[in-house]
Amino acid sequence: MRAELLLTALAVCAAARGQEIVLNPDPARTTVEFKLSATLHTVHGSFKLAHCAVRFDPATGKISGEVVVDATSGASGDDSRNRRMHKEILESAKYPEIVFTPDRVDGAVAPQGASQIQVHGMFRIHGAAHEITIPVQVQMSNGQASVKASFAIPYVKWGMKNPSTFLLHVSDRVEIEAATGALP
Repeated sequence: MRAELLLTALAVCAAARGQEIVLNPDPARTTVEFKLSATLHTVHGSFKLAHCAVRFDPATGKISGEVVVDATSGASGDDSRNRRMHKEILESAKYPEIVFTPDRVDGAVAPQGASQIQVHGMFRIHGAAHEITIPVQVQMSNGQASVKASFAIPYVKWGMKNPSTFLLHVSDRVEIEAATGALP
């Protein structure tokens, strides 16, 4: 989710200063996009960040805090599909938040150029927590970071309903992509 991008930006700042950093990003400048493959088309949509408070220690790679996404904000561009997604798949009235709680960053962010890090933690969705490691690309240029995180959520394996029907087959994994800045 977008959380990984924010965590990466945090890691960049922390590495540059060598001290613990606290991150509280502006939800209005944060996006989370999803893609779900289906037989006849691919569904694209987005969610909104509710809030984020994260602390990172660059000396140890230890990271703590949480990134909270508003599950009720999920939108795919189709009102009927959105109602079904919220009622039958996410059950967002019952589980209104998607939370990533990071606990470790593996890898280092170079002060200039490209870097690849892994952000490890617990991903809580639909009332259950799941261990996950998310790859994050970072591009540093003149003190500015461009970041991109792409990963899959095995939502069916994690206890959510697959919306497939007799005629329409839907993937059992949803692709998440979050990016900020321009990566080459």
